[in-house]
Amino acid sequence: MIRRIAISLWLALALAACGDESSRARPHVLTTATTGGVFYPVGVAIATIAHAELSQTENISLTAISSAGSMENLKLLRDNQAQFAILQGPFGAWSWAGEGPVREPQTHLRSVSALWKNVEHFVLLSELATTGGIMDLSNLDGERYVLGARNSGAEQTGRFILETLGIDYAAKFTLAYMGYGPTVGAMQDGNIVGMNISAGAPVSSVTQAYAIMGGRMSILNWSQDALDQINSRYPLWDWYDLPPLTYPNQLAPVRTVASPNVLVTRADIPEATVYHITRVIWENLATLQEIHGATRDMRLEIAIAGLGAPLHAGAARYYREAGLEIPPRLLLGEGQSATGSGAQRSAAP
Repeated sequence: MIRRIAISLWLALALAACGDESSRARPHVLTTATTGGVFYPVGVAIATIAHAELSQTENISLTAISSAGSMENLKLLRDNQAQFAILQGPFGAWSWAGEGPVREPQTHLRSVSALWKNVEHFVLLSELATTGGIMDLSNLDGERYVLGARNSGAEQTGRFILETLGIDYAAKFTLAYMGYGPTVGAMQDGNIVGMNISAGAPVSSVTQAYAIMGGRMSILNWSQDALDQINSRYPLWDWYDLPPLTYPNQLAPVRTVASPNVLVTRADIPEATVYHITRVIWENLATLQEIHGATRDMRLEIAIAGLGAPLHAGAARYYREAGLEIPPRLLLGEGQSATGSGAQRSAAP
């Protein structure tokens, strides 16, 4: 009798433990970029909103982590060390097609949403910005310039832009590799002559640099010809105007360009998970916009504009319910999202 009671108690405790385990929200990781840009604070905001809305009701948990940016994020997704990632727009196109810095197609990738605009801030010391335009970079002669942290999205898109514009940065620049925070410090200390900050405006690192350096630094303007050149292969960029005082001591307007950042996931994430995360992002857009000004660019009607990879079935379901018309190219492989038939491909970014 004592033995039967002991076994019954053990089974009850085991079942209770299983119940506790099953009630815990399934953890998912959202990888962002360095803490000095916009990816990280917006990623943290998205993860916080999703966790608050879904951990109890849908058993879904989302946690944001920092990273070196888009290139590392692709590797983290491939290795399933992250299940969601924020990428710069070109990386969405490169990763699905296996082009640019991404060696082979990433068939396990699925789009969730276009997010805010990623604004190109090519910054140069004003004394070297003879015309104030992007082609002033072609006049550098061995000076140290930062395109971004090594393997970051800023570095790779910066290389693509300069190569497309015909600026021989390998010969004209002495490249340094830093995250946004250290880059600003190096600029202020006179250790570099310029930096490429690719992030949603206003970005804190550019705000910090302008507050200290004022008119000694300039964000370079773009011409129509330069915009046409970078859109010749991937038509992702559009005009983005920075009115005076977007940044401290920025007295003149700046006309630069921007492309959408994108939220992506793995094909093997359940449809319901992606559906609910997509839903809470757009249902809480006002809260997101209060947290960071860059997200004021976000609108549901352009949520699928600029996506390079097909939509995850869960995201497609939400957008259909919201009344968006989804182009056929974004529905390719939609049925694989639950089974993850492309998730085991060994191709490396």
